[in-house]
Formats: sequence, C-alpha cells, structure tokens
Amino acid sequence: MKTAIIYASKHGTTQKVADEISNHLARHEVALFNIRKHSKIDLSLYDQVILGGSIHAGTIQQSLQRFINQNTTVLLQKKLALFLCCMYEKEAQKQFENAFPEILRNHASSCQCVGGEFIFENMNLLEKLMTKKIAGISQSVSRINHKKIKELSLAMD
Repeated sequence: MKTAIIYASKHGTTQKVADEISNHLARHEVALFNIRKHSKIDLSLYDQVILGGSIHAGTIQQSLQRFINQNTTVLLQKKLALFLCCMYEKEAQKQFENAFPEILRNHASSCQCVGGEFIFENMNLLEKLMTKKIAGISQSVSRINHKKIKELSLAMD
C-alpha cells in the first residue's frame, strides 16, 4: 500500500514523529513530505494519507491548514490518519479539534495527540522567552508519546 505522510515541522519534532510512523509502516511504500518544502503533492498516487502538525501559539501551521483546505475532498476519499504534536496535555483535545476539521476527524481511522518537545537549541530568542514564560520550562524537554504513535501506525498498517 502506498502511504503519504504529510506534515509541517519547524523545529523537528513533527518530522521525528513522521519518521517514527514511517518506520512502523516499513512493509508499505511510504513517502514523507514536509509541507513547508513540498506544497504540491499528487494525492492520487497514494492509497492512504497521514497528516501531522504541531501547535505554535495555539494554532497549527498555516502551510498544513492551507493544504487541508485545498485537499479536503480528496482526503475524504483516502484512508486517513491525523496526528498532532502538543505539549499541553490538558488542552490537547481542544487543540486537536481546532487543528483539524470535524469532517476529517470523523473520517480518520486514527486521531492521536502524540505529545511533543521543546527543543531550546532549535528556538530563536523570542520562542525561548515565550516558552519560559508560558510553559515555565527553561531547558529542552521531550514528552513524545511513542505508544500513541504506535497506535496510529497500527491503524494504518
């Protein structure tokens, strides 16, 4: 089965999750696309699609949102899974609902909030200051939920 994993990654965490999903789907033909670098993707070439993004300042990346808006009809014709990298567990479900349209969430075989990371080495000064102020975190931390990643992968295998 041909699988497209389409994600938006700024600091590398969402790409790390996409790579882990790809590894779980090793028996499939998998193509990875960072939507920030590949805005045109021919979805007709794929049997199933996995979409992923992360929350920055309360919203998902515009590049992924634009892709979803432009391709909703085609995405509804594919086997679909959705994942979101989010550090705020208490708000994860609400942020997931805000990130992905209800029609896609209802269609998806798997919808997972997979945790996230704050990687200070990859942040600019403003991002570091905001993370310290809002999250109260002053050093890099990883809270990726590998169990949720595995669940999503199994749903698409």
